[in-house]
Amino acid sequence: MHYPNGIQAKGGVRMQYAHAIDMVPTVLDILGLEAPTSIKGVTQAPIEGYSFAHTFEDAEASSKHKTQYFEMLGHRSIYHDGWKAVCPWPGPSFAEAGTGFGNPISAEKLTELDANNWELYHVAEDFAENHDIAADNRDRLIEMIAQWYVEAGKYNVLPIDGRGSQRVADERPAISVGRTSYTYYPHTQPVSASAGANCMNRPHSITAEVEIPDDDAEGVIFSHGGSDGGYSLYMKEGKLHYVHNYVAKEYFLVESTDAVPAGKHQLRFEFEVTGPPDIHAGKGAPGRAQLYFDGQLVGTSDFPYTTPLVFGVAGGALECGMDSGSPVTPEYAPPFEFTGEIDHVTVDVSGELIKDTEAEIRQIMARQ
Repeated sequence: MHYPNGIQAKGGVRMQYAHAIDMVPTVLDILGLEAPTSIKGVTQAPIEGYSFAHTFEDAEASSKHKTQYFEMLGHRSIYHDGWKAVCPWPGPSFAEAGTGFGNPISAEKLTELDANNWELYHVAEDFAENHDIAADNRDRLIEMIAQWYVEAGKYNVLPIDGRGSQRVADERPAISVGRTSYTYYPHTQPVSASAGANCMNRPHSITAEVEIPDDDAEGVIFSHGGSDGGYSLYMKEGKLHYVHNYVAKEYFLVESTDAVPAGKHQLRFEFEVTGPPDIHAGKGAPGRAQLYFDGQLVGTSDFPYTTPLVFGVAGGALECGMDSGSPVTPEYAPPFEFTGEIDHVTVDVSGELIKDTEAEIRQIMARQ
């Protein structure tokens, strides 16, 4: 994704004139430093942006940043010296476009968009972008479109990628090798989803070694995500619960038939996949959810589907012993810290990951 600096994008995405992109060159300018071109033999990418240090001494000084491109999931825009051109994707709104979020853009469709769908606004006089004057300023519009492609080529925006959920699922570089088992401890910091156990679309288990006091215990044993999606293994009213929050729309729950007795116990959740995911329809693999006390089955439920790709916008965090952010379920209030003792929690993801082959092929073709 390529974020704008000081432009407003049509379609509900508004960016303030924060000059975030220009902060680094500004700081270097103030300190009188030059960015290194190489570090330990590795050539460094140039730092983008323009210093605005000169405005600190003159509040009326004009900006040196005359041109700014924008691109996000195929939605494009460019600002230049008081003018702004916008090419909405998939359209000015989903209702007007007649299609949903995250559609790929074919070469034929891109040609059509460039020929017919760019809008033009003279934002120096029409800041709110109320008047599309593309039809009366065709030459300027063509110049702006060409300039967008110049900027896009300069900053590695191409090829234009309009995919949504499929793009989120693309594999990212990671500094650690793949693992099949993760161990977490209480009273530690939340772990980013990018560095944590990925339980989606595969058999997995969550095993906790705990000690329950004589007066019972309650609270979160292990959680991942938040109010917009995630899962949580927790105790409430003496019983063990597991909940899967499907995009804050549905909550799939399994509860133990009995209360957890006092003493040291191994509490375990297992998920057995019963069918393939339907990623294109936004549904992860269905499965059988099971709860165990010391190896004895105490609860089971069938989940019709699960979250397919990521919990919420950022994936949420994994926590042992509490759910300190927005809660995975409205059944408790954060942080709902566990009142018993947790020695450790192990998440096992050694089960085979079920992939959507067609979705993978679409991803590969979209990169060609």
